[in-house]
Amino acid sequence: MTKLPEFGEATVLRGSLVEGFSDEDFFRFCQENPELRVERSADNEIIIMPPAGFESSFSSGQAYTDLSIWQRRLRLGRVLESSVGYTLPDGAVLSPDASWVSAERLAAVPATELKKFPHLCPDFVIEVKSPSDRIKTLQAKMQQWLRNGVRLGFLIDNETETAYVYRPEQAFETVKGFDNKLSGGEVLPGFELDLRELRPQS
Repeated sequence: MTKLPEFGEATVLRGSLVEGFSDEDFFRFCQENPELRVERSADNEIIIMPPAGFESSFSSGQAYTDLSIWQRRLRLGRVLESSVGYTLPDGAVLSPDASWVSAERLAAVPATELKKFPHLCPDFVIEVKSPSDRIKTLQAKMQQWLRNGVRLGFLIDNETETAYVYRPEQAFETVKGFDNKLSGGEVLPGFELDLRELRPQS
C-alpha cells in the first residue's frame, strides 16, 4: 500500500468504514460537510485540511484570476478553483488551489461525471502553501499530480517567496523571489503568472 505523507495539521480519518466508501459515498460525504476542505488518499483515507490562511488564500485567488483571464482569451479548456475534486488514476481525490483542463481531456469524460468528482487529471495545477502545510508534503503531492498525468505544476510558497515548477520526467525548477514570472510554456501557450501580484501587500 502507498504510504500517506504527513499532511501538516490535517486530520486523517482511517478505518474500515471510510476505506469502504465508494466514489458516490465520498462525494456525498463532501456535500454533507461543505464547511470542510476534504481530499482522499490513494489508500481511501479521508484527509480533512484546516482552512487556508488569509495571505495564502489571497495568492490562490490571484493565481486563479490570472489563469481565468488567460482561458477566456484563448478558450482552450476550463479553469477550476479549489472546491473541485479530481478522481485520479491512482484512486486519490485531490483538490488543487487552481487548475486547468484541456478541451481534449474534457471530451473524454462523460457529462454526468462532470457534475461530481470526475475521473480526470488536469493538465495544469497550482498549489499554494498554507501556514499549516509542510513544504515537503506539498512537494510529494506535486509528484503525485505528475504521476497521475499533470503536464505542468506550480507550487507557491509565500513565506519564503519561492516557487517550484514541476514537469513530467524532469527535476523540479526552483524560482527564488517574487520579482519573477512563471511561464506556461507549451502546456499553456502565452500564459505567465506574475509572482509580484501574489504578494499580499501588492
